[in-house]
This record gives sequence, structure tokens and C-alpha cells, in this order.
Amino acid sequence: MLRGEVCGRGPSARTRSRLPFSGGPASVPKAPRQGGFGRGTCWSATAPSAAAVADEAGAPTKSGEGKVTQPAERKGLIDTQPPRGTRDFPPEDMRLRNWLFGEFAAVSAAFGFEQFDAPVLESEELFVRKAGEEITEQLYNFEDKGGRRVALRPELTPSLARLVLQRGKQLPLPAKWFAIGQCWRYERMTRGRRREHYQWNMDIVGVPGVEAEAELLAAIVMFFERVGLTAADVGIKVSNRKVLQSVLTQYGVPPESFAKVCVIVDKLDKLPRDKVEEELRALGVAASTIDGVLGALQLRDLDALGGLLGPDSEAVAELRKLWELAAGYGFQDWLVFDPSVVRGLAYYTGTVFEARDRAGALRAICGGGRYDKLLATFGAPDNTPMAGFGFGDAVIVELLKERGLLPAPGHRVDDVVVPLDGGLRPAAAGIATALRRGGRSVDLVLEAKKMKWAFKHAEKLGASRLVLVGASEWERGAVVVKDLAAFEQKEMTVAELTGGAAPAPAASASA
Repeated sequence: MLRGEVCGRGPSARTRSRLPFSGGPASVPKAPRQGGFGRGTCWSATAPSAAAVADEAGAPTKSGEGKVTQPAERKGLIDTQPPRGTRDFPPEDMRLRNWLFGEFAAVSAAFGFEQFDAPVLESEELFVRKAGEEITEQLYNFEDKGGRRVALRPELTPSLARLVLQRGKQLPLPAKWFAIGQCWRYERMTRGRRREHYQWNMDIVGVPGVEAEAELLAAIVMFFERVGLTAADVGIKVSNRKVLQSVLTQYGVPPESFAKVCVIVDKLDKLPRDKVEEELRALGVAASTIDGVLGALQLRDLDALGGLLGPDSEAVAELRKLWELAAGYGFQDWLVFDPSVVRGLAYYTGTVFEARDRAGALRAICGGGRYDKLLATFGAPDNTPMAGFGFGDAVIVELLKERGLLPAPGHRVDDVVVPLDGGLRPAAAGIATALRRGGRSVDLVLEAKKMKWAFKHAEKLGASRLVLVGASEWERGAVVVKDLAAFEQKEMTVAELTGGAAPAPAASASA
């Protein structure tokens, strides 16, 4: 996006993937242009990276095959598609999203976590750090009308840190918080990656040991099990930042280069090895050191790692303890030791982990670890033990879809109420109100419809009962109730139907 004050959507047509819960690649004009990314909210963004511009220029996609659509005429139909990289949530997709978020929230509640939220728009300084992080290059950031530098949050952890700092010593520790929020990154779109996504975070504040990481990993595994995935489908790669730190120290790499090396090493699963080596050489790392470091990152056994780092290695001790706790929880089969996992964000300090599909067809499902020094980077006088993870909504949906585990939640109501005469609409409205007050979900038919339509409509909504308000029955204070599951019909008084709740009185026409 170009820097500048913008509001609303631009006129170009886009074709969005029609897969459920998807906002896949689409065709767009070759030049990036202004556009608002939010209903009722206006903002601007910085100029995109070269890769993002190339992506914006019409790379081949499933829907448009790289075809560039022309802007609609000013007087013609408005652009009905959402901005590139974003999604609409019509009712069928919203039901799926609610199901997914419900699973996130249920797991969090099972572990005793409290929910929090923070503004999507945050101060830019929360996200700008000095490690060459890719995320800082993907910010939707701009100067607001008050001259303040702000950004749409690309992740939730810095907002959590701000809240913890805000509460200060009034926050009882340990604190266990979770959030489900929207995040924004201007990046090249691929399968499971778009420019906005929702993220589930669980974080523990105030626990210095790996017991916190074990609890968080147990929550992730519980979620996977709840949605039907097994350890054969997903592996959680685990390492410790101190592993790479120890290896770099052995090879004489200065401490000030550690964060930058982590960012580069994090690209091992995204770039060919020679490209990673090239970036390390550009950082001033010697060729022999590169071979030794990358060789150490190929180890897949804790005993071998202990042999390399020595018997007093803090990293090895923490990893062994984590595996012991995992055995106690019963999720050790999900864990995979992989020292090449370092995570690209600079604030991680200890345990790091990523969950990935075993087939390797998708990018990381979720990731996290320990970040004890984050609050200090925001000005806190001391480090505070913190650990957490972020779990996006996009990759998990792709994986569940691939495994045939993605549900298709339907729109369901308990009752459908149908007035059989226009003059009985006030009576039908009163019955619907009484049923709703009693806790039932009720669809009130608002137009004159034939009985055949009413039956099909009730079936489509999965209703258990069809309530017919007819003239002769209403004169006796009754209605006809059809039990759609038992294929039975009976006449019931209004009191019997509503459990004693009286319908709202109809207003006088002469009032």
C-alpha cells in the first residue's frame, strides 16, 4: 500500500477463492493503490516490499490465473470483493469461524486461562525492533492525524506485554491469559497465509521454569485432539534458543550477532541452504563457522546434543526436563527435537517450538516459546518470566480440510412459527416472543407463504417443531404444533407451548 490517508475501498475488481473460510489469492491491478482494510475504519500503510509488489502485480492464481481486471466504471456496480488478502465472513463461513474460536476458548477455559483483548491499532513502537525481523517490514503502519506513529498489530504478544506493564505490581502472578484477535501483515500470500488473520494466543506470566512451556504445549495438543488430529498428523518441533547461542559461542560468533543469526537460521525451511549460507556470510560469519553451526542444527537426538554442548549445558537440561514433563502429561509422542527451530522474532530467550503437519505440505500451524526479556525491551526495570504461543486460523483450517475433519456447521433453530392468516401476525409475533424468552431459538415467518414452503423451510433450518397459528385454533387459544422429528402433530394451548409464558399482548389498531 502507498503511504497516505485513505478511506474505503478502491474500484478494482478482485476474484476471491470460494473455498469455505478462505480468503485466497485473487486478481488485482498491477499497481498497488490506496484502500481501506476495515468496515467503518480508515487507515494507510507504508510502501510494500518488492516481493509484495510483485505479488500484487498479478502473479498466476487459481481464480484469475494472473489476469488483470479493469477498474469498474464510476457509475457502475461498486467493487463487491474485499481488499486483496482479506476475507468476508458470510453466515456459512462465520459459523465455521465461531466453531473454531469456540474450540480455542474451550481449551483455554479447560486450562484456567482468562481472556483479554487489546486494540487492533497500536503504537508503532511496540512492533519495531532492531533484529532485522521480517515482521517489521510487513507492518501496516502510518502517521495518524495527530502526528502519532501507529500500526495495525501484526501479532498479539506485544499488546499483552503492554497490558502487563500497565498493570504493574497490581497484577497477581502467575497470570494465565488468552486472546483471540485479528492481526495484519503486508506479506506475499501463499496457501494458509494472507494479509489478515485471526490468532489464538495463550501466555503465562511469572513462571520461570519449563513447567510453563509444558502447560502450553499440553493445551495445543488438547486442541489438536479435540478437532480429530493425532500425533501421526502433526509434530511439534521443539528446541531452545540457548542451543544456537551455545554453538555460536563455541565458534566465536560475537553475542551482538546472535539475534541477526536467529532471523537468518529461521529461514532454513523457507530458503535453499546456499541462500542461508549467503546471508550468514554477508553478516560476517566465516565459512567454517557456517558449516559447523548448520551441522549442529541437523542433530535430532538430545544425547548427541549433550555430547556437543557438554554435560553442564543449560539448554540440554531444560530440554530433558521438558520431555519428562511431556511424558507426565502424556503428549511426548507429539514432540520432535529439532535444534534448527529458533523462531524469527528477536524476543525469544529459551524454549521455542512450532507445530507442523508431518507431511510437510503446509507452513507452521502455530509457534511460541519463552520470552523473558520482552518487558525489559519496553522499559521495565527487570526481566519478567513469560512464555506463550500464537496459533493462526488459516493453516489449521487448511489441514482439517485436507484430512476431511473440517465441520460444516448448519444454521439451526428450535421452532418455526407460521401465521396462516395475515390478521394473525400479531398473535404469531407474541408466540415467538414468549418462546424466545423461554430460551428457544425461533424463526418467525414474516411473509405469506404456502405450507409446502413452510415445511421445506423448517427442514432446511433443522427445526424440531413447526408452529402453525390458524384462525380456528387461535379462537380456542391454541395452535397446531408439528413435531418434525417424530412426524407427529397435535393441538396445544399457548400456555402448554410456551411453558406458561404469556404472549405479548397485541397493540390496539385504534391506539
